[in-house]
Amino acid sequence: MPDLQKEVDSSDLEKSLKKLSNLLIKKNLMLVTAESCTGGLIAASCTELPGSSQWFDRGFVTYTNEAKHDMLGVPVDLIEQHGAVSQQVVEAMAAGAFKKAGNKNRITISVSGIAGPDGGTAEKPVGTVWIGFADDKGIKSKLLRLKGSRAEIRQATVEYSVGRVLTYLK
Repeated sequence: MPDLQKEVDSSDLEKSLKKLSNLLIKKNLMLVTAESCTGGLIAASCTELPGSSQWFDRGFVTYTNEAKHDMLGVPVDLIEQHGAVSQQVVEAMAAGAFKKAGNKNRITISVSGIAGPDGGTAEKPVGTVWIGFADDKGIKSKLLRLKGSRAEIRQATVEYSVGRVLTYLK
């Protein structure tokens, strides 16, 4: 896994977002986000770029389990069985966002994690973050184990999510 603990450099994220925007436009795709632990930071980062309406469709901030269920259709029993920070839930979030956005010419990023400083357990310590991706080819997910402050974990999640979808689209 790449070193996600490097010093946050906003110019790197901006460069990645510009590359991502160009690829999305070239492929006639729109990006959709479904965010929990990042609270909309991925969507906010995307919309910092002028012209983002050409490639950014919408963002769902689903911080609570109820919001995940109400807005994205994540089954309550799935959350109860696996917890909000799980592969199953983040994949259901990605699929739900994809469906809500119309299942056409979309790629979704979903994130759910424990940014801290508390809330972690032995099984899911602070820094545990699941990232999901969905498009018309299916759903993928990735587990991250991050370290740092709450802000660093959230920022690393944004950067990794953008980088991951950029790599996927290339």
